[in-house]
Amino acid sequence: MSSSDRRHVLTLLAVAPLAGCGFAPVYGPGGNGQALRGQVRVAAPDTRLGFQLVARLEERLGRPRAETYRLDYRIETTESGLAISGTNDVTRINIAGTVRFTLTELATGAEPLAGEVSTFTAYSTTFTPVATAAARRDAEDRLMTALADQLMSRLLAASARWS
Repeated sequence: MSSSDRRHVLTLLAVAPLAGCGFAPVYGPGGNGQALRGQVRVAAPDTRLGFQLVARLEERLGRPRAETYRLDYRIETTESGLAISGTNDVTRINIAGTVRFTLTELATGAEPLAGEVSTFTAYSTTFTPVATAAARRDAEDRLMTALADQLMSRLLAASARWS
């Protein structure tokens, strides 16, 4: 049996259990990902972090065409020093972030999904304020992207129940 034949057989064996469980690709034809696209209005941002979060969510959900759902959110972040040098300078900062969210169906006012997602990121400080500020801003942007992606995973996983 050639190497490519073995890979083909192994792939079929790996996929076979999924055939009986109702597995369907989220972004495939008729998948839940397509059902949400253009249906969710994300609350307008009022901070730079909110803007980053909403931009990523709209990138994944698309701009709303038919507003079926509204997604409200609240962002909370905290910072803590991770590494301290011998001269008591903080050289690494951890930023933890949480987004509490509520998805509301506009026609009925029902809330099919609510919860929170959280994660963290970090950045290094330097001896120049400009470089430290740029590193912090980059870390905050990465944090909002990660939180938006987690939120999208929660929406997609739960949308089979209500979309």
